[in-house]
Amino acid sequence: MPSAGAAAPPPPQPAIDELYMERDFYIGLALALSSSIFIGSSFIIKKIGLLRLSRVGSVRASAGGFGYLRDWIWWAGLICMGVGEAANFAAYAFAPASLVTPLGALSVIVAAVMASRFLKERLNLLGKLGCFLCIVGSTIIVIHSPKEGEVEDLNLLIDMLQDPTFITYVVLILSLTLFIGCCIGPRYGHKHVAVYILLCSAIGSLTVMSCKALGLALRDTLSGKSNDFGMWLPYFLIIVTVVFVGIQVNYLNKALDTFNTSIVTPIYYVIFTTLVITASAILFKEWRHMRPEDIIGDLCGFFVVIVAVILLNAFREMDISLSDVKGIMRPKRELLSHSSHKGSAQYEDYLNDNEEHGPLKPHYGTNYLNA
Repeated sequence: MPSAGAAAPPPPQPAIDELYMERDFYIGLALALSSSIFIGSSFIIKKIGLLRLSRVGSVRASAGGFGYLRDWIWWAGLICMGVGEAANFAAYAFAPASLVTPLGALSVIVAAVMASRFLKERLNLLGKLGCFLCIVGSTIIVIHSPKEGEVEDLNLLIDMLQDPTFITYVVLILSLTLFIGCCIGPRYGHKHVAVYILLCSAIGSLTVMSCKALGLALRDTLSGKSNDFGMWLPYFLIIVTVVFVGIQVNYLNKALDTFNTSIVTPIYYVIFTTLVITASAILFKEWRHMRPEDIIGDLCGFFVVIVAVILLNAFREMDISLSDVKGIMRPKRELLSHSSHKGSAQYEDYLNDNEEHGPLKPHYGTNYLNA
């Protein structure tokens, strides 16, 4: 037995593999955060370019026009999005998709703040609360989301890509994309915000899986572990990624040109995140190793984000601010007095309006004549 004065044994040093995994985690996290900032800014920059074109009478993107290709501001927004997507692409090579994708909620905050500052799009109190809930829900998803299994090399990933369940998912996504692009989009795309965004998100879920495979091949090649670019698969994935990104940009432009930016961004985030995590779970079989409390926590995170989107979408026209909330907290006597004075003023305005335009006529929902 060691003597009482002997020094305690040194704590065990962490393994080299654990240090590399921790380093990769923080690299992926930093890349994901920077990606959200660039992508959120790109929404606003491209929207400014589209508004400039509409003022000079150019054919709008929602009507099939491509005049934005000659506008330098739109190209600046596209470059900003390209930088963000490149950082996002690199993040998938270092961190799991279940971590990188939910952090896209930060792009919602960036876009909402910049839209309020540069596009004069008013964000009421409920919208701000929705942005906050987006962050809360995303944090819950990150904590409880399934973690990807280890993919040692591209050959193992090729075997995963041949799984019948994942092939079925790919066929369903491609069929949905063709159906929306050919049948639903031309008829309802300008009426419902979810039409174009659903198409972008569906294709985007496959783009993320392709980027994950490309990032793995590029990382192994640069590290000297293997020469994955000697195979045919990386070149096929490059073509698929370019085509899918082009489809996303086209239909995202239509959504941005038709609807409010503060609405497009959070809805795109929710649908895109849901489909990416679904595709990642199918491909990497992550849910098999999850504890029941993690599954419940993950679902709760999704519900929180859905509530945030409802606040941002359904109540965006309401004129509500923090001063209105403070007014509700006043004593009942002051509230009744304020309501009485406000009702009297409205009644006087009603009488004056009817004196100018004709005799009094009862209207549905008006209780002035019954008072």
